Order: sequence, then C-alpha cells, then structure tokens
Amino acid sequence: MVDSPTIAVWHRDDLRLRDNAALDAAAADGHPAPVFVVDPTFYRSGMAADARLRFLHESLTALDDRYASLGSGLVFRHGDPAAVLDALPVDRIYVNRSVTARYGRERDAALFGRDDVTTFAVDGLDRTDRGRDEYDWQAGAESYFESEPIPAPDALPPNPLADGPTVDDVERRYGVSPTKRAVPTGGRDAAWERLRAFADRLDRYPGGIADPAAAEERTSHLSPYFQFGCLSVRSAKRYVDREGTDPRGIRLFAKRCYWNRHYSQKLVDWPGWTERAVNPVFRGLFRDSHDPDLVAAWKAGETGFPLVDASMRALRETGWLNFRMRAMCASFFTYVLQCWWKPGADHFYRHLIDGDAAINYTQWQSQSNLTGVHPVRIYDPRKQVREHDPDGEFVRRYVPELRDLPTEHLDRPERTPLAVQASSGVRIGEDYPHPVVEFEARREAARRRFARLADRAREALSDPEIRRRASLSRRHGRKTADDSETDAPGQRRLDDF
Repeated sequence: MVDSPTIAVWHRDDLRLRDNAALDAAAADGHPAPVFVVDPTFYRSGMAADARLRFLHESLTALDDRYASLGSGLVFRHGDPAAVLDALPVDRIYVNRSVTARYGRERDAALFGRDDVTTFAVDGLDRTDRGRDEYDWQAGAESYFESEPIPAPDALPPNPLADGPTVDDVERRYGVSPTKRAVPTGGRDAAWERLRAFADRLDRYPGGIADPAAAEERTSHLSPYFQFGCLSVRSAKRYVDREGTDPRGIRLFAKRCYWNRHYSQKLVDWPGWTERAVNPVFRGLFRDSHDPDLVAAWKAGETGFPLVDASMRALRETGWLNFRMRAMCASFFTYVLQCWWKPGADHFYRHLIDGDAAINYTQWQSQSNLTGVHPVRIYDPRKQVREHDPDGEFVRRYVPELRDLPTEHLDRPERTPLAVQASSGVRIGEDYPHPVVEFEARREAARRRFARLADRAREALSDPEIRRRASLSRRHGRKTADDSETDAPGQRRLDDF
C-alpha cells in the first residue's frame, strides 16, 4: 500500500475552507498540511495599515479554529516564501492563484513554475495569453457564478507540520497596534454574519449607496472579507440571490459582484495598473505641479472643502469609505489639487481595510482619466455636500469643528458671515481652514490641460493593446431602472459600485 502524499495547502488570500479548490484537491489527493507564510516583505512595505494587518490576523485565527474543528490546524511559518516552501517536509504544494501585482506577482511567477507546485484558479478569471477579443469574459464570469461553490471537507487528518510562530508572536514582532475604530472583525464567521444581516435588510441597500452617512449603515461591508478570501464572491452572490427578498437590491449586488471580478481581470491582464498610467500620453501627468503641502492637507482632511475633509478623515479613522466619496477624493486630488495620481492611490491602498489593488488602482486611473477613454469628470465637492450630505450628518461626524455651523453654510464655510461664525463658535481660517485652492480656476485649468492632450491620447488608443487595457467591459453598462447612467457608452463610474 502506497502512503498518501503530504500536500501543503499554501493559504494566501483564500482564508476559508468552503469554495477552496486547493484544499479540496489536497483532501482528495493526499494528506493536507495547511500553512500560512508570514512574509516580512508584506509587513515592512508600509502598504498596509495596522488595522488591515489585525483584520488579517483575526481571519487567520478564525481559519485555524475552523481547521481545528475538523481535526487539523493551520501552521504558520515566517520568512521568504521560496525558502519556507523549500524547507517544508512535504511531497507537494497546492495553492490557489491570487490577483496581485508588484512584489506578489514576481513572487508567484518564480514559485509557480516549480515541479512540486500545483496551482488552482477557480475564480472566474482568464489567465491564458488570449486577448479579451478571443475570450468571452462575460460567459466565463456567468459560468463561475452559476456553478455551486466547492463544499468544505467534513473532516481532516491532523496537520503533520510542526507548530511555528503564533499570531501573537507576529503582532509583537512587527508592533501591530491598530488605532482605527469601527473596523470589522476578520474571519469566516464574521463574514457570514455580515452577509446574512445584509441579505435580511436588502431593501435598504439601493437607496444607501451614494450618500456617505447612509452607506456606512446600509451597504454590505463585505469587501474586506472578499479581499482576504474569508468569503468567496461566488458564495456571497449565490446567498443573496437565494435569500434576498428585494429584487432591486439583488440586481444591484449582483452587478457589483460581476464588477469585482472584472476589475480583478483587468489586473490579471496588465499588472501595470498599480504603477503607471495606462495611456502613455498621461504618464507623469501633474508631476510638474505636484505640491507636497497640498498632498499633506488632503491626507489630513484640512483642505477647506468639508466633504473632502470628512471623507479623508473617515478613511484615516475607520479604513473605509463609500465609493462615491472615494471617487470625489480621487478626482479632487488629481484635477483640483493637480497632483500626481500615484501617491494618492497609494495612500488609499495603505489605509483601506478592503485594500484591493485591482479595484483601487484601476478606479484611481479611471477617475483621473489616465485611460483617455473616459470624460473629464470633476466632482464639485460643494455640490456633493448639497446632494449627498444635505443635513450635514457625515461632515459633522468627521469634521467636529464645523458641528455647530448652520447646515446652509456647510458646503462653503468660508462664506459664512462673521456674526454666524461667532455664534457657532467656529472661526474660518483658524478653527477650520480656508480652501487651499480656488476650485473653479483649478477645474478650468485641468480641463484645458486635458483638452490639449486629447488628440494624442486618442492616437495612443489606436494601439489595440493600449485600447484593450484602457477599456472597461461593455456588459452591464447600460442605464436601467435600477442603476445609474454610465459616463460614456460601456463605461462605468466608480460610485456605481
């Protein structure tokens, strides 16, 4: 009788047992040995706030508990993944493919060619060398969402690997000490609890997407669980399809699940999204006017534009922001402050608990029109106050120095009469800053600059490869009774998702 091979199941952003192709195959082919590699590069990069690291650690603890309930356990190792995997006393390594760029993509490219490594890609994405014109992405995504999630094992043998460092050891080693508040708890059980609660109140979802205060209460907040793989997008969509009772909410959530996969496909196709403008005409745009003082004011939420400031403080304090406010802050950073897009996108990625490179960087480029296929869409932050925070609930929550200012002055505090300032206990220019730039002048200057580059940008798009990278899917892109109108045929706005 031949002994079963010992198979390391290398977890990365798939911190679950259900809908896990690598674990399912390992259980069928041999003796699974679940392992997570604590990679120093991830911790030392500075690209993940401590709250995101804590969410990861909670998710790992929950995964270990889940394995223990089935008779196994999750073993931790610390170090360079290649060296760690080399040292494991196993016969094979099974791993689910991630969607990543930069260091992660280079790491995977070096490891996935090894004879002892088998990869799995049950995520609705195409990783062949075929162009999108030769691959029906929509059909692939539909097939993924319509198929049943892979069930979790009923039982597992003990993990044969020796114990390594603990989560507490890792937190002490890297000084993880989060300061953000209202951060969700990581892990499979927390993910399913949130999913069930969201489905139960799905009727509140369609009207609670754009307004930032409402969005904090009425959107799903499932994105961190998707990002770390505590819950697969497929499992979430199928649960809402089955248990949701509001047809409009079901359709809106389904669209967002498809777009989650679509943005991941964009990063699979071209990892350069995180580093440089898709359209080469816009590479280095606004570097000549990049002002570190304006960047600092934007990051601190001290620009003198209340909804921008409230949004940036919410990002820093909670690690979350609804998509319309993400869009407005990105637009403001690039068009109005006229700063180079990448430091702004990196700042968002660093602070977001749901920091997803595919969504964050693709949408920053889209909102900054670095694709050349979108219109120049410049959010007016004062109009956004009037339309999406008309009672000032969100502004007052995150900009307390304006808490007692009458609502009619919250869109432009600098125009508040001195007598009203005195009675409200706020002095504009002292307690709260004057606008750091003149909005209308900056907006027109940005439009003129993009107009000068428009012909060259269109010419660059005549290259089929650049056009394919820059264009978003034309499916799910028409105006419906349930959704917002697109900015251009086949193109979506960040705040639609």
